[in-house]
This record gives sequence, structure tokens and C-alpha cells, in this order.
Amino acid sequence: MKKLYKAISLIMALAMMLCMPIAAHAAPVAEATIDYSRTGSMDIYKYDLTNSEKDGIWDSSYVSTGVKDENGVEAILGDPTRVSPLNENGNAYGYAIKGVEFTYVKVADIRTYTESEDGVEHVEVLYGIAPNATNNAFLSAIGVSTDDRYAPADNEVDGIKVFYYRSDTLIDGLRAALDANATTVKNALEKYAHDNHGVAMTETDAYGHTSASDLPLGLYLLIETRVPEMVTDTTAPFFVSLPMTSVNGTNANDGGTRWIYDVTMYPKNLTGIPSLEKTLRENKNDTGKHGGSATDIMDGYAHTGTASAGDTIDYQIISTLPSITSAASYLTDYSFVDTLSKGVSYKKGDVVLEFFKDDACTDKVATWTEQSDRFLVSYNTAANGASVMTITMTASGLNEINTSKAVYTEDSMVNSGYSDCTLRITYQGVMNSDSSVTYGDAGNPNSVVLTWKRSNTSYYDTLVDDCHLYIYGIDITKRFSDGKGDMSKVEFIVHNDTDNYFLTGKLNESEGVWYVTGHVAEEKDATHFIPTKEGKLIIKGVEDDSYTMTEVRTDNAYTLLKNSISVIITQAESDKLCGIYGTDVLGLVQNDPRYADVDPGLFHNMPQKHLEHKLLTAAATVDKNKVNMTKDGSSENAYVPFTVINTRGFDLPQTGGEGNWLFPVIGLCGLAVCIGGMLLVMRKKPKAEHE
Repeated sequence: MKKLYKAISLIMALAMMLCMPIAAHAAPVAEATIDYSRTGSMDIYKYDLTNSEKDGIWDSSYVSTGVKDENGVEAILGDPTRVSPLNENGNAYGYAIKGVEFTYVKVADIRTYTESEDGVEHVEVLYGIAPNATNNAFLSAIGVSTDDRYAPADNEVDGIKVFYYRSDTLIDGLRAALDANATTVKNALEKYAHDNHGVAMTETDAYGHTSASDLPLGLYLLIETRVPEMVTDTTAPFFVSLPMTSVNGTNANDGGTRWIYDVTMYPKNLTGIPSLEKTLRENKNDTGKHGGSATDIMDGYAHTGTASAGDTIDYQIISTLPSITSAASYLTDYSFVDTLSKGVSYKKGDVVLEFFKDDACTDKVATWTEQSDRFLVSYNTAANGASVMTITMTASGLNEINTSKAVYTEDSMVNSGYSDCTLRITYQGVMNSDSSVTYGDAGNPNSVVLTWKRSNTSYYDTLVDDCHLYIYGIDITKRFSDGKGDMSKVEFIVHNDTDNYFLTGKLNESEGVWYVTGHVAEEKDATHFIPTKEGKLIIKGVEDDSYTMTEVRTDNAYTLLKNSISVIITQAESDKLCGIYGTDVLGLVQNDPRYADVDPGLFHNMPQKHLEHKLLTAAATVDKNKVNMTKDGSSENAYVPFTVINTRGFDLPQTGGEGNWLFPVIGLCGLAVCIGGMLLVMRKKPKAEHE
């Protein structure tokens, strides 16, 4: 599992200073005592801690004092000239986070308690909570019981028994509970606020600001109840006392000398984004050049690939889920819209989702198929003819992603569900055998868009990625030396020397083009490709391999080619970078250089894997001679062109026709002469011997 960082218990310094002995510091009487006739207010500013620290403009050692800091934190983190990569769409100013909702609920009344101890007056501030089922559940959630109260201060208010607690007891209890099990405590307190008339503040605006005013004095619990999509870890629930004693810190040095009724806070969120990467490979059964592993995400998968028409393509989408730290950060949408160029078709029904604890996808947590109720798959066709597949998580699937106990145990849970797990989506497509395919350097782009939302469903973001599939053609011009031959008598077979198979194909008669449909092992099963009557033999649908083209038949009186023709197609990276990442209209660019070279243990989902890939370009040789490949529309280097010429054979003596009766007569006369000569010789031999 990725290295987990400890949940930051943002119990701010101001919340830790709820109780100060009144007599400890000199102060005017008006400021040293609480004015119970007043009301209080809270101002909250939310900033992106992750990127402000990563960009080197902020230090988390900042100590909040409860006093507004216009010239410090607000001027720096809210500076519109400083742009967080998560706000590049102009959603907010500087590093402000827009769309965060806080809910507050009053949990205790504030009381100045005085008692005598050995004749010495002791004064302190305590917080009164009536013992009942609701309040006891709240105390239990923060690890405090009624036994932890300051019993000497027990009292009745309007006939209701009230127990009083020191601030240290409440603060330490909340901190310890969060350290032990942050997610469970966050969820319990979010539910408590919801069930006990908690008031939701307006969402933070473009400055990251929200506020509440005219509040009765007392102790308040503040909880982050809704967050936008980029927030990975919600601020831990915290207490605010209205009023609070002044605190020494970055922008104040009068700690302990006065009560602050209008409290300004700067709690910060950790932010981050999920990851997304789409790759492909030719299926091993179609001679894909890899090991054929179904589990190794590195086995032949790449952003660019090649295939022949009719081949099966393996696709995979890898996404690291964002952190899920409480119900406020639950995912309400995590969907994928996948698009295949119109030259590629989906093999429907084979989508599989797998969840892993590690980014290498070796430690599996769960497997979902289309037959489960965890996600839905739908298909449609885009206006440009591309095929579109949408994968949407169902309510059941989202619930498992958000709350599953398969990854994190209850004993010390910082995250929940499948937080920070890696999701792998696999499916297959088929390269079409027709004119829908783009041949050449333009390739066939296959993109995916990930959309995700948190509890604040008004805010969402996207990531994009793609891969490119390349395919080519062979363009032969066939000629007879005298221009008189019959093209229908000419036949070629094509052998893929790299993968050792013969091509099969089908002629589209209206186009006069042969489209590759597959491959066979035996020559007897290979397709015989025949030129058009004009002498054009165009074969579309070959990959970057070595081929041997053999003329196995030609017209009578013309000679077959003495040797087969060698055609070699090669690919290389071009100087063109894929521009898919710039199409993210929400501005969240996955290959932003600011996500590169960051200590992976510092931030959730940081750094993003730096994604960029160059497109490919093709070249070809015919019989080891380089040829200039031709276009397919606007796509460069699509077809390998060359010309084949058959010459006439030598003339032989012709038979049949008038006058042919002389030939047997002449032959018989010659035969008679030969026989007569032989008889003459035989008669002379006895005479010579005899002599």
C-alpha cells in the first residue's frame, strides 16, 4: 500500500487556548472579564496547503491567533497572481478553495467559575454540557465520559443538571480520538452535527471565505461537511470558544490579555487529484509482441501501438483513487467516458474492474465484472462515428469504494474504503477491416475522461488521457510491359515474416480496395490478392512488420517475377507530443510540471505520474530500397507504394493452321532415308569381313 501520511489533526492553536487563568496576565477589567451581553462571530478562510507548500510560498509552521491576518496569510495565499494548479480554471483566487461547507453546532455554555482553595480565590473558564443521551454520545465520540468532568462545578441551570468540563479535557480527548481513528470520529461528529440542529455555513467563496455572526457565546464544534473534488483530507473537527482568549502567534503578541469575540480561522486542507492513464497492446493471440500476461500491467502496454485489421486490442485504464477520510470526502461520482476511434469497435460485455492496494496492481482487494451490481456500462456512437463506452459506479459500488473495510482496519484508521487504492479497468476492442480506419501517422486515438465528485456535488473535475493505434497499407501499381495483359489473371499472396503468418482479406468492390481480415498459418489458406482491371492492388490493414509479397500467377505469355518482393514497415517516435492533456477544459492538467519530482511521501497522490507521450511516424523499404510513403487523406505515411511490371516471355513455334500437312510428310521422308542408310551399311559389312 502506498505510504500513508498521518492525518493532520488541525486542532488549531486558538482552540488549544480555550482556557487561560484570568489572573495570569494583567489586563483592563473590561477585557479581562467576559461580557455576556455580547455575541460572537466566526470567519473562516480555506486554502490549499498541499500546493502552496509544494510551490514553496507557504510554511505550515504558521500559528493562527484568532486575529484576522489580511497582510499575511490572506495576502499571500489569496493573491490572485499566484495560481494553484488545482484552481487554474479561475475557480478561485490564488490558493483559496471554493466550495467547502462547514457546519457548526453549539456543544456547551461558557461559564466563569470561581472557587476558594485554602483561602485563595481560583477563577477559570469551564464549559457546561447537560448529561443526556445525545450529549453523552458526543462526549463518547471524542473519548470523554461524564467521569472526566470537573465535578466541583456541577450545577443546575433552569432546573437542568449541567456538568462542567475543562477545555484541556475536551481538547485532549478530541485529539486522542482523532489520532486513534480519524475516520470513525469524523463520521460520528458529522452525524452528531446533522442530527442536533447543526447550522451549515455558506460555502467558501472564490476567496476561500465563509462566516457566521451574531452567535450566542459558548463552545462550538466545527465540522467540514461538504468539500469539492480536489480535497483529499477534510479538516479534522475542532472546537472554537466564543469568546476565546487572545493567543501569541504569527500576527499577534498580546496573548492572554483579552477576550476575542470575532474569531478568524485559517484551517487548511490537503488537496490532490486521482491519477489516470490509458494504454493498449495487441492481443497475444493476434501475435502481440509481449508475454500475454493478464495481470502484469507493464506487459506490452503502452500509449502507442500497432495492429493489423481484424486484430483484438487489449486496453487498460489505471487510476489511483483519491483519499477518502470521512463522509464529507466520500465520492459521489467516479465515472469514465471511454472513446474509441470509429476504426475500432468494442468487444462488449468484457469490462472488468479490479482494485489493488499497490500501484503495481499485484495486491488485489476486489474484482468487479459487468454481472455484478457495482457499475453500469452503456454504449453509444458519437457524431463523428466514434464508439463511446461509459462506465458509471452504482450506489452499491460507491458505497463499497467509500466504506469498505477490506483495506483499512478499524483499529487505527486514517482513511476509509478504497482510499488511495489503484483501480484497473480492462476491456478489448477490434481493429476494423474497412474504410473507417485512419491509416498512417495520424493514428486512431482512443481517449478516456475521468470525472469525479465529492460530497459537494456542485463541484467536479476531470482527467484525460489517451493512446494511439497505428495501421498501414500497401499500394501496388501492376503493369504489363506491352500494356496488353489481363489483370484478372494476376495473383499475389502476402506473408508476414515477423509473425510468420499469411494474410487473409476481402475485396470491397465499390472501392477497389482489399481489406485485411485476419491471418492463417498455411499458404493454402492465404487469400490471393488480385489487382483491379486498372492495375491497382491496394491492401489496407497491415502493421509495422516485415512482409514478403509473392506473385503466384500472371497472365499467359508474361513471366512471373523472378523473386518475391520484400516490404518492411517501421515506426519511430516523431517530434510531435500528444496534445490530449491540454484538452482538459477544467484546467487540471495531469502533466503539469509542478506535479513532477515531489517527495512521494509528502502529499497524498503526489506527485502525479508525469504523463506525456510522443506520436509515431512510419517509414518503409521495398527490397531494401527506401520509398516515400503516401498519404491517407491528411494522414502522412499511410501506404507503401511501388510498381510491379511483368514482361513478355519468349515466342515459341506455333502449331495448327493451313500448310501443316507438310510437316508429317517431310518427317516420313526423313525417316525413310535413315532406314535405307542403315540397310546399306549392314549389307557391306559381311562383304568386307569376307574379303
